[in-house]
Amino acid sequence: MEEVELKFEGENKSGVAVVGSYLFDAARRLGVDVQAECGRRGECDSCAMKITQGNGFLSAPTFAEIQKLSEQRRKKGERLACQAKLEKAGEIVIMITQKKEENKPETEEKAEEYRKEFEELPLEKKIANLLELEAITLGETFSFVLNSPFKIFDIAMGVMAEFGLNLEEKDKEAKRPKEHQTKKNGNDAKTPPKKTKAKQTTAKNSAKKEKE
Repeated sequence: MEEVELKFEGENKSGVAVVGSYLFDAARRLGVDVQAECGRRGECDSCAMKITQGNGFLSAPTFAEIQKLSEQRRKKGERLACQAKLEKAGEIVIMITQKKEENKPETEEKAEEYRKEFEELPLEKKIANLLELEAITLGETFSFVLNSPFKIFDIAMGVMAEFGLNLEEKDKEAKRPKEHQTKKNGNDAKTPPKKTKAKQTTAKNSAKKEKE
């Protein structure tokens, strides 16, 4: 099995990846923090990386890369990590393209404003906001629950467990192919719903009457 040696400048990380892997996956496995704001569909440039050596060991730029990266950026060696595949064995040196967090101050102000409003809410509203609106991180949600009185802890954990199970099921369903997704009645999309005993009995009685 052929391998590619990867070196990330400025990240002090390096390692090998198998030919056929995407640069995005290889980087993640080596502990490099790579963003994918579009969900790895090639619709943004958040995972852009600059290849300083070994661009020839990668696949040719995709249509998405040509659309999202200007000719000037591509000439400088920039690629979208979610689109670039490791095609040949060799050594590739990469520089991560960092984006400035321009909206960070505004985000922090909104978070502080929410926290002040949150403190004035009754318990039920607090739990609802923590879980449904996901306004603050899950870690802070658990911190809030663990620091609550015993009775409140039981109530909150029950709500969180139900919410978590629903989220997990929705996530699994969303990732399935359409042909494999289940309908609201719980049946497979291709499998017709089973007849109930009542319907089966009615069908049998109708058949008997027709014979008589």
